Amino acid sequence: MKEVIRCEPPAPWLGGKSRLADRIVDLIEGIDHDLYLEPFTGMGGVFFRRRRSVKCEVINDFNGEVANLFRQLRRHHNVVLEEARFLLGSREEFERFKAQRPDLMTEIERAVRFLYLQHQAFGGKPSGQNFGVDRERGSRFSIEKIEINIERIRKRLSSVIIENLDFIEVIDRYDGGRALVYLDPPYYGGEGDYGKSLFSRSRFVDLAARLSRLAGTFILSINDVPAIREIFSDFAMLEVQTKYTIQGGEAKNVGELLISNSEGALVGAQKTLI
Repeated sequence: MKEVIRCEPPAPWLGGKSRLADRIVDLIEGIDHDLYLEPFTGMGGVFFRRRRSVKCEVINDFNGEVANLFRQLRRHHNVVLEEARFLLGSREEFERFKAQRPDLMTEIERAVRFLYLQHQAFGGKPSGQNFGVDRERGSRFSIEKIEINIERIRKRLSSVIIENLDFIEVIDRYDGGRALVYLDPPYYGGEGDYGKSLFSRSRFVDLAARLSRLAGTFILSINDVPAIREIFSDFAMLEVQTKYTIQGGEAKNVGELLISNSEGALVGAQKTLI
């Protein structure tokens, strides 16, 4: 492993693991591997907080707007920043962007649109978005506040493979004996929060079946509900406690599960995560 530039995610993301990321990274970096894969990257809440990299890193999301944003930040980050620099933090601008069809835009225009909407959307929701307002911080979108981080992201992505595949397909392509797969799928019961056609509840069964024949090692983080415990009952599990906050509201304690096909991957997690 080699040291890498640590970044923050380029935009807010529902379920972005901000409170658990550093401690999950500790577990990931304690596992020997030479290929790292995230089938559900989102805004990279865990990936960008890694302190070390391996020779092959793959980030994937079935949401094409996510994959396109990362491609454009790697190839044309200055253009994206300049295009977004003078956008207003206004409800009218937000609704204008929401109404636009990404399929009729250039890739750079799509990246600017997605970056803007994610910053302005309440709770970082990528689907069913509403304009978010916080009286204590003013506008949620300011290029000046994020451009240094965007430059770090460009450098971090310089040798990373960016995919836009279904999670089964991307696992099939990159699975191997020294692969480490970190999975952060939608919460059980919140599958539609990321788009109706991207992930359905029945796919948790498909995920468990594919992980049961994984050649590498995986760590999965998910909300702790009875259905998840049943679906993934063949694997090692550890219950952890964290706090969950939306848009500056009061934090509440919630239970999550860390699941793995290796009990050794979870050793020490109880002390560091609770």
